[in-house]
Amino acid sequence: MPQDVSSDLSIERRHGGLSRRAFLRSTGAVLGVAAAGGVLPAQAWAGALARYPIATPAVTTRERMLTFPAKLTPGLAKTELNQISRYDALGYGEWSFGAGLPVMERLDLMPAGYARPAGGAKARMGRFFTFSDVHITDKEAPNQLILFQQTEPTAATNTSIYSPVMPYTTQVLDAAVQTVNDLHSRAPFDFGLMLGDACNNTAFNEIRWYVDVLDGQRIVPSSGAHLGTDSIGFQKPFQAAGLDKSIPWYQVMGNHDHFLIGSFPFDADPALGFRQSYTADRVWSVGNALKPDFSSFPPMFDYRKLGAAPRYFPGVLDGASANADIIHAGSASDPAFAGGTPRIAPDPARRPILRAEWVNSFFDTQSHPAGHGFNRGAGADAGFTCYSFVPKAGVPLKIIVLDVTQSEADGSVDIHGHGYLDARRWAWLQAELARGQADNQLMIIAAHVPIGVSPVGSKMEWWAGDADMKPGFENAVDLAGLVATLQATPNLLMWIAGHRHFNTVKAFPAAAGKPPEQGFWQVETSSLRDFPQQFRTFEISLNSDYSVSVEALNVDIAVAEGTPAAQSRKYAVAAQQIIGNDLRFNSPNFATAGGRGTLPIASMDPTRPQSDDPKATDPSNRFVDLSAATPPVPYHASCNVELVLPLSPAMVSHLRMVFPVGP
Repeated sequence: MPQDVSSDLSIERRHGGLSRRAFLRSTGAVLGVAAAGGVLPAQAWAGALARYPIATPAVTTRERMLTFPAKLTPGLAKTELNQISRYDALGYGEWSFGAGLPVMERLDLMPAGYARPAGGAKARMGRFFTFSDVHITDKEAPNQLILFQQTEPTAATNTSIYSPVMPYTTQVLDAAVQTVNDLHSRAPFDFGLMLGDACNNTAFNEIRWYVDVLDGQRIVPSSGAHLGTDSIGFQKPFQAAGLDKSIPWYQVMGNHDHFLIGSFPFDADPALGFRQSYTADRVWSVGNALKPDFSSFPPMFDYRKLGAAPRYFPGVLDGASANADIIHAGSASDPAFAGGTPRIAPDPARRPILRAEWVNSFFDTQSHPAGHGFNRGAGADAGFTCYSFVPKAGVPLKIIVLDVTQSEADGSVDIHGHGYLDARRWAWLQAELARGQADNQLMIIAAHVPIGVSPVGSKMEWWAGDADMKPGFENAVDLAGLVATLQATPNLLMWIAGHRHFNTVKAFPAAAGKPPEQGFWQVETSSLRDFPQQFRTFEISLNSDYSVSVEALNVDIAVAEGTPAAQSRKYAVAAQQIIGNDLRFNSPNFATAGGRGTLPIASMDPTRPQSDDPKATDPSNRFVDLSAATPPVPYHASCNVELVLPLSPAMVSHLRMVFPVGP
């Protein structure tokens, strides 16, 4: 930070607020661009910008996995996750490389007795990568829910509202991009797919950081007063490497891309002041809306409780402290806040953005294609975020990018993390599937929310509506109807998704009595933000017997020692050790809420019978145990697979003519 401003800005650290003189100097002299609603350019800082090269060569998890103790004793409680200064003494975040993760051959969808031809040839149809849940975060924004990770018992495992990795999201994305570039130099990718939740809080500065990192721009990963930019690693401006210009990338919309903290429409109730909270000069004061009310199950949350008493200041992360300490957090009645609401430096670049502006952000880009799949629209088309594309001319493969996030206008006061299709999107999907089938194209659906894996009440299942829903906003198709339509599309290979931060692979077999080609796979990609901080590569091949193979591998981002991305990895491992989230969770398809035998619920997975037996989990959800490998990997959340799918006789005949497989 320029010397003539930093002394005045230190007032914020000492007194929790800015003097008028400091505010005017910071927003006038340094934040001229931000005053117009832009993001502060790196040119505001003199001198060469840092670059953070990765350790090369990058490899997949087939070659090696990260290994670390799953739990440490003595250790920290979940509510002590923010005590970063104690991590080293307790051994948190220490990792090394362990054994590689084998690739499971999955023949679940093939006819009984199927055997692959020995030594058969393959014809590659496409190779791509997926990023998901990057969650670029303005950790200094005034409208976060950080405190509740420590104070609300049911939110103690919720690393979406607080995690020590939050300050490093731009640098982690930069390292992931460089990892892709290195892999691409040896085995080229045809394209990349970003599976949603680019932003954390649908803020303008967050989406600009995201696009600019992918574009290879200069990045200023701070906001407001830009504290610590001359001394704190995660605050320092840096030069992003940018994705190799030969790789086109395409974007999917996630719930965090258009809902406040991924959960609530920010304009649903103007009286609550959600929109104003983004650019305020004070930390917002809110009630605890994260305490579930099980009496209203399956809806259990109500955003209106953010306006209820008692009130809390949920805090921000301090850009001037090496550990990004939580500041301005506690009960509003605490004597520490007797002087009033904590003040921070406002930043107009934090403004919230609706769907249309979010889409338009992808046209302000230095990489390709312009719009990254989206189309500029007007009127009813503004913010329509479904599209399809054919990656390679002459290859009969179509990608269907589907927005399955909820509507901002649906009237629900619950968390908006469910899967949903309105009538227009549902009609559009059916038309795309029918057209792809008629055109003899193999198809992949890319969506943010996975299907058939999230239990009822998780806020990530297919939405069934609720009592507050406005007429006309019903889900246009229930989950059983959606799956039946997908099964009736034999050229559909996969539904790929993010959202849950898992790497689960699930089979959707054909319905009883139907041909096996009416089955499809679902492959999830975990988060780049939280452990395991991985992305996926996909390679699609046509086998000599005209079955299709999809190799899906997890990749750890490559990091170099001493970089912010390496620090983030340490903290991601530490957070997993402390919180202990089950990232391989396999939910039974309960018939009643929680399997307790009292409240009947809808099926979460139409391909499995409902049962209150807690052991009746999905047999297709599998992970390889590496605890006895050399070196051992006590815990991991990765899944490498080769998925084999049958094709219909008609599609086999067509491919023999247009896409012959060599001897």
